Amino acid sequence: MARAKRRKKPLRRRKKNGSSWWGIVVLVCLLLLIALIAGDHGLYRLIKIKRERAAIQERITELRAHQEELKAEAKRLETDREYIEKLAREKYRMARKGERVFKVIEKPGK
Repeated sequence: MARAKRRKKPLRRRKKNGSSWWGIVVLVCLLLLIALIAGDHGLYRLIKIKRERAAIQERITELRAHQEELKAEAKRLETDREYIEKLAREKYRMARKGERVFKVIEKPGK
């Protein structure tokens, strides 16, 4: 009987060691999962960077379109005399010799 009691005690210790081993494995897996999700190179950061990149790409597209508009405007200013005259009249209230410029003032209530 004394031998039977001695054999049971080491078996119990092995169970505790085995369960603590699984606990360590689970803990390491959880730490790796947290690192993958929230770390500097994790999924959250990756998603954030992709969103920022998409926003930057959209801004680049807008700026390129604006640049093309400005190039067209510059070319038109270099070549189209009627357009230049129209801008001078509307924006700067310029007039040809002999013309008069009238400024219409609206009442504040209208």
